Amino acid sequence: MRHRKNVRQTAWVFMTSQPRADRGCKRVAASRARRYATGGLAACGAWFALLSTGPLQSLAVTPTVVDPDLAVATVVSGLSQPIGMAFIGRQDIFVLEKASGKVQRVINGILQTSPALDLAVNSASERGLLGIALHPRFPRNPRVYLYWTESTAMDAAGAPVDTDDLASTPLLGNRVDSFTWNGTTLRFERNLIRLHAFQADAGQPLRGNHNGGIIRFEVSRDGDGDDRDGRDRDDGDGDLGNRRNDDQDTARLFIIIGDNGRRGQTQNLEDGPFGPGIPDDQFGGPKPDNAHLTGVVLRLNDDGTTPRDNPFFQAGRRIGGEVGANIQKIFAYGIRNSFGMAVDPRTGDLWNQENGDDSFDEINRITAGQNNGWVQVMGPLSRVAEFKMIETIPPFDGLQQIRWPPANIADTPAEARARLFMLPGAHYRDPQFSWKYAIAPAGIGFLSGRGLGRQYDGDLFVGAARPTLDAGYLLRFNLSESRRSLAFSDPRLADRVADNVAKFDATESETLRFGAGFGVGTDIQTGPNGNLFVVSLSNGAIYEIHRVH
Repeated sequence: MRHRKNVRQTAWVFMTSQPRADRGCKRVAASRARRYATGGLAACGAWFALLSTGPLQSLAVTPTVVDPDLAVATVVSGLSQPIGMAFIGRQDIFVLEKASGKVQRVINGILQTSPALDLAVNSASERGLLGIALHPRFPRNPRVYLYWTESTAMDAAGAPVDTDDLASTPLLGNRVDSFTWNGTTLRFERNLIRLHAFQADAGQPLRGNHNGGIIRFEVSRDGDGDDRDGRDRDDGDGDLGNRRNDDQDTARLFIIIGDNGRRGQTQNLEDGPFGPGIPDDQFGGPKPDNAHLTGVVLRLNDDGTTPRDNPFFQAGRRIGGEVGANIQKIFAYGIRNSFGMAVDPRTGDLWNQENGDDSFDEINRITAGQNNGWVQVMGPLSRVAEFKMIETIPPFDGLQQIRWPPANIADTPAEARARLFMLPGAHYRDPQFSWKYAIAPAGIGFLSGRGLGRQYDGDLFVGAARPTLDAGYLLRFNLSESRRSLAFSDPRLADRVADNVAKFDATESETLRFGAGFGVGTDIQTGPNGNLFVVSLSNGAIYEIHRVH
């Protein structure tokens, strides 16, 4: 398969006045001979949009943090829609660019002239080059894993090229591939899985959203202070080379994909949106065959095979066929969409943020076999009447897909629970936290170590999918002593819901505010030096939060 394409220079400037739709941005080549429209990252429509105007112009606010003992430095700027990052050395970073399809390399804050890889991506709406994970034993195991949306557009010579055309991707155009790093370039090794990408639903325009795209490797504690994946606990010295000899252990990769607009069993509609015997869409369904495996967290071995200890492995074996094989891959389901997923470095627990439509954005701790409840519920089951109320009143009326309108939402918690599609061994759990009205969270990450001070060690940080609030907020959550839940100092949050009064309103989130001006924060990582790094898609930059010395 051909991954390479022609390299074009692009530039972006943030725009705030875009309508709620799968609108996007214009991508302008240096020659201005060709234009491509690119969609923004959207939690439910267009949370933000970018527009290129030639040389990079930034209207972004300079990021700040509330702690006077901390400061924000710009590691690198001038990137084109950076969406994810991975440290391959102390000051050596891979950076994904969503719409260009490039894996850029930044060394000592300098963007290198040649990318490590240039993929031909479909970047319409929320598609594109979306997720990266290094093999846990990197660099001894030089594999790098990428989640990206394949383009079927071709240039005159028949080579694949970037596109924003919503129709120019295969049905299974979202893919996770492994590449090998040779010190200069990334070379394709194998495809692990292909997932649904093409949305062409009757009575609705083409769409390209709810692709998820974050990938993370599992981390487990082995009792001696080391991670089972081979990394020592961060001691602040920046040493990435101290590894135990555990190559015989197979690493497990988490992959999250949103619902992609499907309305089937993994969206808690056992018989689909229309009833028994009626397909979900023109491709079949509602069972999770390849064309309907969406709204899930998958757990795969590092070679793409399925771990036998997955929660639904035996259930899938009994079902058999394509559907059974896919059920074996599922770690959790009932997920609308997510731009943020992280593994707690202390416990190995998986966390994510989940975007509601107009109500009940969530923070979740996800355990094996979990059903997060979508489309029957967002937020706590006890609030399902509020969920229905918000999603059925102007201007919010609708859940994007006309096949299952919000008037169908249950009226009581008992009714909603009874409607959940429960695979054998599945369990439902309320979110650890939610907002009554959406505030559009995006990237999440844990701070591992005391680089910013003892009080921040182990905290969970959350970025924004749209810079409407605080020009792109950065929120901070404390975890309980067991690290199985969140801990709050504000008594108003004892019910684990911020009862804000409108979309993008910060009421009851005041004590969570950590920073502002970060734009669209798509990835949050602890660096080798113990500081906190934030990727800002809209600002075209990576920021480092550090102590003031």
